[in-house]
Amino acid sequence: MIEKKITIENIELIKLFGTNNSKFNKIKKLFPSLKIVARGEIIKIKGENANVLYFEKKLNAFIQHIIKYDSLTQLQIDRLLESDEKKVFENSNEIILHCQNGRVIKARTMNQRKIVESLKNNDMLFAIGPAGTGKTYTSVALAVKFLKEKKIKKIILTRPAVESGENLGYLPGDLKQKLDPYMQPLYDALFDMLPIEKLNDYIDNGTIQIAPLAFMRGRTLENAFVILDEGQNTTVHQMKMFLTRMGVRSKFIINGDVTQIDLPKKLQSGLIHAQKSLIKIKNISFIKLDNKDIIRNKLITEIIKAYKNE
Repeated sequence: MIEKKITIENIELIKLFGTNNSKFNKIKKLFPSLKIVARGEIIKIKGENANVLYFEKKLNAFIQHIIKYDSLTQLQIDRLLESDEKKVFENSNEIILHCQNGRVIKARTMNQRKIVESLKNNDMLFAIGPAGTGKTYTSVALAVKFLKEKKIKKIILTRPAVESGENLGYLPGDLKQKLDPYMQPLYDALFDMLPIEKLNDYIDNGTIQIAPLAFMRGRTLENAFVILDEGQNTTVHQMKMFLTRMGVRSKFIINGDVTQIDLPKKLQSGLIHAQKSLIKIKNISFIKLDNKDIIRNKLITEIIKAYKNE
C-alpha cells in the first residue's frame, strides 16, 4: 500500500474535473480499488503500488488529451482507458488547420486522427459513422489545408439532394435557393475556416465548388479535393458515377451515416454497397466512427442509443 501526491499543471482544472467535480467523480468510480482525493491542483492517491502507478499513467493520458485537443469528455475518457495512449499521441503534429481568427482545428478523437493519417497514404477514404462525430468538419478542414498548401487546385463539395419528406420541385426560389439548404453544413464548415471575403472569391473563381451530386455527372475531377457528404443517400448507380469521376492528383472523402438513409426502401444505399464491394481495394480506406467519437453534444450519444434499442 502506498500513497502518492500528483500536482496538476498546464491545464485548466475544470477541463479535467468538470463542473462541481462531476467529471472527476466519474473518473474515481473507474478506479474502485483506490482512494482518490482532489484538493485544488493536488490529487492524492492511496492503494496498491501497481494500481496507483496505473492510475498515474492514465491520469497523464487524460492531461495530455486536454493539452492536445482542449477537451476531455466521458466518451474520450472511456476511449483512453480502453487504449494504449502511446498510440493516440505518437505524432507530435496534431493541428490540421490554423484559422484566420487564431483558432486551430485538431483531430479530437482517435478515429478523426485515423482519417487524417489514412489520407496521407490513400487517395480515397470512406468515413462512416453517426451524427456528431465530426466527419464533415474534419474532411472540410483537410480540404482547406490541402488547398492552402497548394497540394490541390480546387475543392469540390457535393451531396445528394435527398431529404426525408422533401421535394426540390415544391421549394420556392430559383435553383440555387432550392439547393443552398442542402449544402448548408458544408458552408458552415467553410465559414469557420476561411475569411468570408476569401471564401467568396474562391467560390466566384471556381476554386471552391459546392454543388449537388447530379452536377458531377460527366466530369473528370483532377487536382482536386472532393468530398461527398451524406453518402448514405446515394443509390448504387450514383455512388459508382461519383467514384469514377476521380482524376489524377485528387483526394476523395465519402462521408455517411448508414443509420440515417432517406432513400425509398426499394433502393439500396450506394454507401452500404460500396462498403461491401470496395473494402479490399488498395488505396481505399474505410474509417468507422462510433458513439465514442461524438463531440457535438453528449446527449447525442444517449439519443442514438435510445433509437438503436427500439
